Amino acid sequence: MSKIINYYNQFDEWGRLEREPIEFQVNWHYIKKYLPSEGTVLDNGAGPGKYSMELAREGYRVTLTDLTPRLVGIAESKANELGLSDAFDDFQAADATNLSNLESDQFDAALMLGPLYHLQDEKDRIKAVQELHRVTKQKGIVFVAFMPRSKHILSSLQAPGNWKPNNTMDAIGEFADSGCFTHADEGRFTGAYYFNIEEITPFMEANGFETMELIGSNVGAMLSKESLSYWNERGESDMDRLLQLFIEKAADPYLLGVSSHLLYIGRKKDR
Repeated sequence: MSKIINYYNQFDEWGRLEREPIEFQVNWHYIKKYLPSEGTVLDNGAGPGKYSMELAREGYRVTLTDLTPRLVGIAESKANELGLSDAFDDFQAADATNLSNLESDQFDAALMLGPLYHLQDEKDRIKAVQELHRVTKQKGIVFVAFMPRSKHILSSLQAPGNWKPNNTMDAIGEFADSGCFTHADEGRFTGAYYFNIEEITPFMEANGFETMELIGSNVGAMLSKESLSYWNERGESDMDRLLQLFIEKAADPYLLGVSSHLLYIGRKKDR
């Protein structure tokens, strides 16, 4: 995991969500739709805490965890800077596969919007979801992010030089079978795992969750910067309508495979 920690030590994840606001805004729309009206929320694998700050603004009690201590520190600083620190119960550096510092049945809702991206071993993915299940209250709502394998194949075909070793058909074929991607270039997004879409719901249900919805966080991910600039230059009204279109199409099952990220929404089953 050291290469992953090093990557996030240098990468501006807060800035990414500012520069690419559609993913955040679509996710936040669906998170607000399903969150309980009040209560405690775990933001597990929170990075610098972009979602945590919104949860705090909405009046939830928030616990933030992330694998990278630097990002936990940034999140705590952000909370202080924004005057939101009183809404946080804790900031912890923690591995999603081992949340032993957190009690069972502790949270009314939980987010896990990153850890499954980097767990290439199936047993670790299962551990992370089982830990999420353990710390969530009965009937608590969870929001779990996945990266779809189909989209990464398309990205590799579109820009092979950006996704080495997926710059050969042999490598793309191997990736299509395994879902594991380790970047050939140092300092790039690496140690990643991408799910086949049809595996996501059975995976979550096998680990104790009832499925509520699976949406595409950014079904417009195939749009170029030039395309987005065009709509942006047409003014705020057209950009708002574009966002609403992406929100509406997020739940279209036929578009999930072109979204850069997916958001699974489920409920912890009764024992």
